[in-house]
Amino acid sequence: MEIRKIVTHIEETFIEGFKQAEKPVKIAAVGAVIKNPYAGKYVQDLNPLIEECSEYLGELLPRIALEKLGINGELVESYGKGALVGLDGEVEHGSAIIHTMTFGNPFRKLCDNAKTLLPAAEKRGAAGSSIDLAMKHKMDPKIRSHHMTFEFRIPDAPRNDEIVVIAAISDGGRVHPRIGSLHEQLKQLGDTESK
Repeated sequence: MEIRKIVTHIEETFIEGFKQAEKPVKIAAVGAVIKNPYAGKYVQDLNPLIEECSEYLGELLPRIALEKLGINGELVESYGKGALVGLDGEVEHGSAIIHTMTFGNPFRKLCDNAKTLLPAAEKRGAAGSSIDLAMKHKMDPKIRSHHMTFEFRIPDAPRNDEIVVIAAISDGGRVHPRIGSLHEQLKQLGDTESK
């Protein structure tokens, strides 16, 4: 695997909606810009790409994100992943790397043995294209306060023959959540139906 660069974006939100946060929310997204060996051609078997990239990047990227935020996996509350494929590649190339247990398992392990599937975003785009990374709670997908997106872009990537593979983590959810959890709504619906 040829990595051209690794880029980290960090955001810390102190005020949202004109109101001070009780606790600032920190998000880190780390993207590895890698050479796409299948750019410009059709290849049926993507297993060599998976074997070369998935496990390595599934451990490397969240580990860097944790280091940059200065937290351990216990403090991660939400996470997500993404792949942005250059114009001579297929979205399938990025999907092959991030939609594997070999990518997800080391990621979840670093995040204190998280339980939920990592939400994902994949697309093809030119250098400088942005991608909105979907994020959710690491233990319970029904906790709506942690459903959010984080925009990520690198001005000079992906080149036509590259893939940007991204991991994102956060130490919180949205700053002022007010819509409740799906658990609560399902409980209310159950109570209503039983009356």
